[in-house]
Amino acid sequence: MTPLLSIDNVTKRFGRVIAVDGVSLDIAENEFFALLGASGSGKTTLLRMLAGFETPEEGAILLDGADISHMPPNRRPVNLMFQSYALFPHMTVEANIAYGLEMEHLPKAEITTRVGEIMEITELSPMARRKPDQLSGGQRQRVALARALVKRPRLLLLDEPLGALDKKLRAAMQLELKRLQHEVGVTFIVVTHDQEEALVMADRVAILKDGRLLQVGTPHEVYEHPANRYAADFIGVMNFIEEDGKTIAIRPERIRIFPDTADRTAKGKIVARAYHGLDLQLHVETDLSQRPLLVRVTADAADRHALAEGDAVTLGWNHTDTRQFND
Repeated sequence: MTPLLSIDNVTKRFGRVIAVDGVSLDIAENEFFALLGASGSGKTTLLRMLAGFETPEEGAILLDGADISHMPPNRRPVNLMFQSYALFPHMTVEANIAYGLEMEHLPKAEITTRVGEIMEITELSPMARRKPDQLSGGQRQRVALARALVKRPRLLLLDEPLGALDKKLRAAMQLELKRLQHEVGVTFIVVTHDQEEALVMADRVAILKDGRLLQVGTPHEVYEHPANRYAADFIGVMNFIEEDGKTIAIRPERIRIFPDTADRTAKGKIVARAYHGLDLQLHVETDLSQRPLLVRVTADAADRHALAEGDAVTLGWNHTDTRQFND
């Protein structure tokens, strides 16, 4: 199947700094795709090239098979939603959403119909006459999203879209964005440094480092089968054990306390514990590494075992739960 978007060996430099270094990606129609990386990884520069605000020095960007690498932003069937939302404070919700269509001089009847449809999908109809300062953070975020979607772009780009929200609202809006993307059937590409956000929302995730593409896969693939040590350390929490010239990596939730059976066991002492409600995170000192191993214990298991700082414990895990890296 022909991808909606093809990023073909794209490179972008700023002086001597290579911001994006030979990145190639294919993104399917109706896919929710996440560009994930730390500050300076090149994810925002790549997004700006997709939007038309930067031009690649090498390579090409193809949308529906057509090269849009040098097409100005206003001629691309692409919309970019910023973290700041940039709503007009003097306009109502309805007017904010309609503004882009009015600038295109569409017939008034069509504008009314399209604005009404998108307000229903985003559940903003009851707030149509309100101004932005009468809305919550999550509602303002939905207005910005509706304003972008009402133009029916082939591709919607979202730059850290949930960064301005508090933790609880951000978690709710992650699911809301996923629902909206499914309902409107538009390809979403989101830039984020928040690994949890990427894992929750995206169909596939691309991990970038220093302008280069490290790994692309489903959230399950990049979490359970990281391509290298950096990807393993960047996505989620990982324990690293140095052995015989290689690095053994294992997730905290894969280590069991007092296991009945295990391919490998280790004796240790609890040096710290952190209660997270759903689970208990233990810091266990062992002879395997200089740093304590992190062990995630479910609330159920914590209830069965009295686990206190200073307690001696036996840890166990299976070889299938580990990953090995030579980098």
